[in-house]
Amino acid sequence: MSKRFMSMRNLKFTIHEFIGKNIKGLTPAGKTDIKSTDMILNAAFEFAKDAMHPLFEEMDRHPPQLCDGRVRVHKDVRKIMQTLGDDGWISATFPEKWNGQHMSAVLFHAVNFIFSAANYSAAVFQELTIGAAHLIHTFGSETLQQTYLPHMLSGRWQGTMALTEPEAGSSLGDLITSATPLKDGSYAIAGDKIFISAGDHDGVDNVVHLMLARIKDAPSGVKGISLFVVPRLRPDRNGNLIDNDVTVNQIFHKMGYRGSPITGLTMGEKNACRGFLVGEPNKGLMYMFQMMNGARLDVGTGATGISTAAYHAALDYARIRKQGRSISDKKSIDPVPIISHPDVKRMLLFQRAVTEGSLALILLCGLYDDLSHELREDQREKYALLLDILIPVAKSFPSEMSILSTSQSMQCLGGYGYCDDFPVEQHFRDTRIHPIHEGTTGIQGMDLLGRKVRILNGKALVLLMGEIEKTIGEAREHAQFETASEDMSAVASTVYATTQTLFGMKNDRGEEAYLSNATIYLEMFGYFIIGWLWLVQAMVAKKQLMGKKVKKTDIRFYEGKIKVQEYYFANELPKIQSLAKILTRQVPVTISTREDHFTN
Repeated sequence: MSKRFMSMRNLKFTIHEFIGKNIKGLTPAGKTDIKSTDMILNAAFEFAKDAMHPLFEEMDRHPPQLCDGRVRVHKDVRKIMQTLGDDGWISATFPEKWNGQHMSAVLFHAVNFIFSAANYSAAVFQELTIGAAHLIHTFGSETLQQTYLPHMLSGRWQGTMALTEPEAGSSLGDLITSATPLKDGSYAIAGDKIFISAGDHDGVDNVVHLMLARIKDAPSGVKGISLFVVPRLRPDRNGNLIDNDVTVNQIFHKMGYRGSPITGLTMGEKNACRGFLVGEPNKGLMYMFQMMNGARLDVGTGATGISTAAYHAALDYARIRKQGRSISDKKSIDPVPIISHPDVKRMLLFQRAVTEGSLALILLCGLYDDLSHELREDQREKYALLLDILIPVAKSFPSEMSILSTSQSMQCLGGYGYCDDFPVEQHFRDTRIHPIHEGTTGIQGMDLLGRKVRILNGKALVLLMGEIEKTIGEAREHAQFETASEDMSAVASTVYATTQTLFGMKNDRGEEAYLSNATIYLEMFGYFIIGWLWLVQAMVAKKQLMGKKVKKTDIRFYEGKIKVQEYYFANELPKIQSLAKILTRQVPVTISTREDHFTN
């Protein structure tokens, strides 16, 4: 197993130099100075290196088992969760009242990235708990907060998000799990849920589900969905934990991401399952979207972490594996490290473009999240809109491209990449879940094209284009980036013109034609956004190279950044033009194809 799973040098560059460039006056991690930020990052890295990474392969090869109605996970999950609770990682983003530090979103996502790169399966337990706890903290009553938050934030109780049902996957308006009001103010919950991550396990003392259900006589569809706290064990009047009639009916066996269980649950078989309403009735989906949006960033972060670890495994292998001779040196007798071969460099450049571009996007979303809360009220809307339009990209680009990136990692290793002697085959399996998790790529495409680019008559898109135009303007001032600025300006025009063409298609042919290729639009948009972020990174690197007393190692690092930007603009950015051509066809082939055309 490769000992390296990420680059702290690149992570700190992304926070202090890339994000720092955008903050303009604020400190690089919200209210935390650079020294304190680095202390937190270093502590997270040491914990990930010592406690999480050594279990990476072991958790995969010994997946959770369902035994006598309980899910058994790796014995060290309990130790990891308790340490994350005791050391304040789970409560870090909460107020001091809950032993929190008000950690900024930038720093929070950076820490999650470290944990995910070290061992994604081990990282998700605390991520889910944080998301569920935030829902209770934001929308729950004081009683719910006092009952559940201390145990969840300590790492003793697990939190989950229980949405999906056997007949209602992404179509949440069709869910049928019921909630019947009782005299004591609780609700009798009955129904089934599937694909519940960490839905049960013995690494904690209790599992707390944030569950969507429909109250009797509630409106149909999404307007009648409410949110409930449904624990596996519920406290009675004396504070003792008693069974809450939540049964694990199956554990799903997965191709990857095996260390964390995904379960099927049945509630109310004995008519003894009780749920506790969060907030107001029929507003559950609105509340849940808070967790879902955070979870979508977590998915993008997880994919970024996995592809980063796979890249470093491939890079290490390419440096030591000798095969073939130098094409340029005809007198060469001895084999050379495969990193000398242009095609291997191409594969490594692609991986670095994807992983470091995705990390920049995730942390930029963290910055916009911070600014949407920290600035004056009249300044917050801009950054809230920028975050909103980037969420589907930050979820989907890292997820989809991680599949391609980890595949290229395997390719660097040749036949060994397909064997479990090396970790890249596990990374490839682990990352495949991310385009499915928390809204498929198709749903993200419809979210971007169907809603986000139309927010407030297109205001979010206008603001984003404005930020990109600023970067293009800065690039024009540097001779080295003159061509790149022209390329970026050209694709910006293409993206904007394509969007306008699609608006016209909507008016002429209706919503179905407009959204028929929403996933293609999302793909085009993703290439566009990552191109922008690489141009920013390259300019930051160039500025640092022009400074005084630059270390030799830093020179190589900054020059490498510029080379990746050159690779991206030469090899990936041009794909926008072909995608735009697909999108602007007058009759989308997905509309003109009938169901009977698939008859064999």
